[in-house]
Amino acid sequence: MRRGTRALITATTALVVTACGGNDVGRRDIATVESGEVRGVAHADHTVFQGIPYAAPPKGELRWRSPRPAADWDGIRDATRPGNPCPQVGSSYSDTRATDEDCLFLNVTTPSTTGRRPVMVWVHGDGAIGAGHHFDATALATKGDVVVVTFNYRLGVFGGFGLPGLAGSGAFGLQDQRAALEWVRRNAEGFGGDPGNVTLFGVSYGASATAAHLISPKSRGLFHKAIMHSGFALVDLPAEAWYPDLGALPWLAWRDTAEIQGIGQGVAAELGCADVECLRGLPVETLLDHPQVMNIFQPFGHGNEDLPALPVEAFATGEIARVPVLAGNTRHEHRGIVEIFRGPVAAEDYPRLLAAAFGDRAAEVAREYPLSAFESPSRAWAAVLTDRVWARPTFRQHELLSAHTPTFAFEFADPAASPSGASHSTDIGYLFPDEESAGPQRDLSDAMIRYWTDFARTGDPNGDGANGLPHWPAFAEGRHVQSLVPGPITGVDYRAEHRLDFWEDE
Repeated sequence: MRRGTRALITATTALVVTACGGNDVGRRDIATVESGEVRGVAHADHTVFQGIPYAAPPKGELRWRSPRPAADWDGIRDATRPGNPCPQVGSSYSDTRATDEDCLFLNVTTPSTTGRRPVMVWVHGDGAIGAGHHFDATALATKGDVVVVTFNYRLGVFGGFGLPGLAGSGAFGLQDQRAALEWVRRNAEGFGGDPGNVTLFGVSYGASATAAHLISPKSRGLFHKAIMHSGFALVDLPAEAWYPDLGALPWLAWRDTAEIQGIGQGVAAELGCADVECLRGLPVETLLDHPQVMNIFQPFGHGNEDLPALPVEAFATGEIARVPVLAGNTRHEHRGIVEIFRGPVAAEDYPRLLAAAFGDRAAEVAREYPLSAFESPSRAWAAVLTDRVWARPTFRQHELLSAHTPTFAFEFADPAASPSGASHSTDIGYLFPDEESAGPQRDLSDAMIRYWTDFARTGDPNGDGANGLPHWPAFAEGRHVQSLVPGPITGVDYRAEHRLDFWEDE
């Protein structure tokens, strides 16, 4: 069937969906998208569709090219199982290894309610591992009455590779994300979603990607609100802050496109290739098994048409999408990172790490964060980096954004979120909870889902003011940061908690 005819059917189906509140009359498990019909799994209060192609497989001649449209299909495509994850090697915290480049799939969870609902599009984190289907959106969709879309995008060397003269260098994963947003704009109505009310949200690398879309002129109009969990928009790294022996980095998530292209030239030479056509002919496994190749190409390339400026520049000048923003981080961000990427810190290591990271200021930092004030040297080092690496730039991000657009700030602070406390990414399980969570954690999860989905609906986490939750002032109102904890939710003195006066003297 020709795509124009398919689009007409999709639009007609959307009218039926809007009127009747289902994906097809009498068949909630069937939806029509631009490429054909799909069958998902209907539950009592929601329907899940998985493994829907949103772009063509980026393999062969399409490796390291901008995403192309997905092919049409005849009949009803099975959408009851996830699609392939994008190629990845796994890690100490994820044992997934995938090698199939046919991976640009998305998943839709839609509640069994009537009317047009807000759409929330989730960008998973890491940038070298992960997949959209790892996140169960049932609670978010049903409790918040929103349509939730999760998706895969090209990772590591497949998403961020560059060579001189290669169009899109450093931005293929970002382009995939944009293609998913474009698919949502064209197809959301077929699932009861409102394409005029889309919230883009992500964690860690996914939050940094959200920042990139705020900046990119090519992403304008594809989303109407943005949520960032523990993003790297303004994050730089002192030496030793992540991996052992890693030097200082001016930006964690951003690298000049020319630098990415130069690194790509070096990798190509190591693989015995003189041009991109040779590289496109290499097996996936050859690229995956190159030492560190997945991580080398995690940063986004800037200084190009996809990402013309660094976030610090765009946020300061207001050259961004002027959409409401909800953003924040966790109370103990760096604890888990220390445990995963460095391991236990001995007392004798602490002065050495401080000296490597802060040079002449090391003794001053040691006095501000004495070992005697912490349960272990690892926790002391993590506290230093939580405040310096995460809290300082996150607060600055709030200040810059709030000068141009409505901004709501949070700190997730549940000490029982993990053995490491409220560490990096531990808040995400509260938005995508499993059925086993209960007690105070379930209550906090429910509150966060209400705040987040009210923000998606209205651009304000307070919604219409009748959600029964404590009022959440905008950041511009006294630099307010909402502390998300079990029990009473209130503001936190973020500057004092993270010693920002001390760090801003650096």
